[in-house]
Amino acid sequence: MRSPNVLFALVLVAALGIKAAAAQPALGAQGAEGEPHRLQQWLVPSPDPVTAAHAVLFRPAGEGPFPLAVIAHASTQNVLRRAQMPQPEYRALAAWLVARGFAVLIPERPGHGATGGKYLEDQGGCDEADYAKAGRATADAIAAAVGLVRKQSFIRPDGIVVIGHSAGAWGALALAGEDPTKIAAVVAFAPGRGGHANDFPNRVCAPHTLMAAAGEFGKAARVNVTWLVAANDSYFSPAFSRQLVDAFRSPGGKADFHVLPAHGGEGHWLVETEGGVKLAGRELDRALKVQSANSAKKR
Repeated sequence: MRSPNVLFALVLVAALGIKAAAAQPALGAQGAEGEPHRLQQWLVPSPDPVTAAHAVLFRPAGEGPFPLAVIAHASTQNVLRRAQMPQPEYRALAAWLVARGFAVLIPERPGHGATGGKYLEDQGGCDEADYAKAGRATADAIAAAVGLVRKQSFIRPDGIVVIGHSAGAWGALALAGEDPTKIAAVVAFAPGRGGHANDFPNRVCAPHTLMAAAGEFGKAARVNVTWLVAANDSYFSPAFSRQLVDAFRSPGGKADFHVLPAHGGEGHWLVETEGGVKLAGRELDRALKVQSANSAKKR
């Protein structure tokens, strides 16, 4: 028989647990819409059942339903930098997409900024890098976030466009293996992992391992990829990106590869700026036309 003190402790722990569970906010919209473009904070699911991902959602005027574009952000292996990461918003790209009728979701994946929780995308060091596993973990986080939002009445559940940047684009390549009736197009801005190895430009950690993983993604790919890199990208240079895209294409992956003009001091961040989005506009438009044509065939 338990003593009264033990019983009291058990009751107290149970009560605290109930209080903590009750205090956790529900998934979905977390407040009113604001500006620009009906900006709204959301909490969305993640692959970690105890971690809800913070996200922002933009959408056009009206009730929809709107096609959905999800933007997958860049990352870093540096713990401190990840913890200090602000909520990614990609406002210039989001505005460009909203102007073309898309609702835009930008989730912050586990292990980053306000979302916190366990970092699920760790690739390991150069000697034991597992880039395929890291990319699939990123893809799982994107898919978990989309799973809730695509069920909303103002979202069209088909014809989803996935736009990734750097590590987010690497995860988008893994998502190219999804059912084309769910994901209609993938746009990858400078996809890769391990760039700026040891903080040195134009140095990639275990490049041959990265190319092998690109081949794995290409072998499974069912969705066409638009692969973009700036001429002055020092994380994944145009020359190295060509090697990656060739590895992706070799087993059957379909990718349209384009080198964009140099932008700013570091082209890797092109997609985060209004000028960079303008430089990519023609290729983005082409990708969306493919998405629109594919969606029309399915309806």
